[in-house]
Amino acid sequence: MTHAFHPTMLREYDIRGVVGDTLSAADANAIGRSFATLIRRAGGKRVAVGYDGRLSSPMLADALIAGINAAGIDALNVGLGPTPMLYYAASTEDVDGGIQITGSHNPPDYNGFKMVFQGRPFFGADIQRIGEMAAAGDWESGEGTAESIDIVDAYVDRLIEGFAGGAFRIGWDAGNGAAGTVIEKLTARLPGEHHLLFTDIDGHFPNHHPDPTEEKNLADLKRLVAEKSLDFGVAFDGDGDRIGAIDGQGRVIWGDQLLQIYAAAALRDLPGATVIADVKASQALFDRVAELGGKPLMWKTGHSLIKAKMKETGSPLAGEMSGHIFFADRYYGYDDAPYAAVRLIEAATKLGQSVTQLRGDMAPMVNTPELRFQVDEVRKFAIVDEVLDRLAESGAQVDRTDGARVLTDDGWWLLRASNTQDVLVARAEAKDEAALARLLAAIDEQLALSGIVRGPQAGH
Repeated sequence: MTHAFHPTMLREYDIRGVVGDTLSAADANAIGRSFATLIRRAGGKRVAVGYDGRLSSPMLADALIAGINAAGIDALNVGLGPTPMLYYAASTEDVDGGIQITGSHNPPDYNGFKMVFQGRPFFGADIQRIGEMAAAGDWESGEGTAESIDIVDAYVDRLIEGFAGGAFRIGWDAGNGAAGTVIEKLTARLPGEHHLLFTDIDGHFPNHHPDPTEEKNLADLKRLVAEKSLDFGVAFDGDGDRIGAIDGQGRVIWGDQLLQIYAAAALRDLPGATVIADVKASQALFDRVAELGGKPLMWKTGHSLIKAKMKETGSPLAGEMSGHIFFADRYYGYDDAPYAAVRLIEAATKLGQSVTQLRGDMAPMVNTPELRFQVDEVRKFAIVDEVLDRLAESGAQVDRTDGARVLTDDGWWLLRASNTQDVLVARAEAKDEAALARLLAAIDEQLALSGIVRGPQAGH
């Protein structure tokens, strides 16, 4: 027996496809069998499985578990919940790895798989290995068992363990995603006043798309915060590993701005600690971490890459523009949006200021959102290499951590290739609008020299 995956499915950080088109039950079975074979060969015996609220998730979970069992490995089904609940199970239950079935923030007809292997992120070459094993039929055989447990309450207990925050009036938008039940149980146990939106888990996503990094998806939360005069609001993506937030005035608090707040609180307890952010983050964040006595570290975009860098450096805190926030201080080092919400309450309490004040005190920067535009998959990395070569010849000041981040007198601009899509990503930040326009012109000039015109915004 062998199995071939659709060529678009095996991504850098996860496996993802369109159900009924590029993703089927047979794929899920082969993923389970390949992953469980690797676990078995590493001396492991059991794998945790969880799934999000998409309509296809239960079907894919059944097929995945059947594949795990066929390799002679036991499956522990923790059921419906956010991805961080699966990570929690992988960190605390007697298992050797975990797989979450989730389409994250993609449209409803997508689904996919995020994996953790013996306590470390499973990505890049690991995921390619799944495909190679399936193509060769390089699988162990056996008869594993399947057991189901309910860990929602234990997970919520852990979210509030040692809670040291005050009482605030908060809006919560679960976006009909997989974190809904967890948010209901969590807010019932927190002090303060909580107003909830869209906590019923519904794979049709009837209210808005569950991606809090797009401002249009925060419209309902902004309305709630304004109508009720709340202190702030938080929102979650489809699988609950990314957080979005707004202050009491309805201003968005972007991922790198949230990280400024978390860093200010964390560095009081952990002076000199390393704080990691991805290359898309504002220079204001890196400057603020240094000002607070921390060690700012710019790293590659991608939740798996950030987690690996945290382990390598012993960093207690990291984050991405996309809203993945990672706490290794008092927690496990993975991205958990409900936990990030808890820590936002704690940070405001510890710093003695409202979230609105904390957001308002940040240095005003003029910047673009993440600009994503489609290019030929075959060309995307080559274009970035061409740009880097031209910049080197011109003597520009360039950081090559992940693509090209170019520092000029006007500010900085970034061009990098997405690891997961046929997309180039750009961003620019300046001191004023005129400077920002010059930075965008520099990006467009480099693209033109490689025969590319920056097209309309591409989705995630």
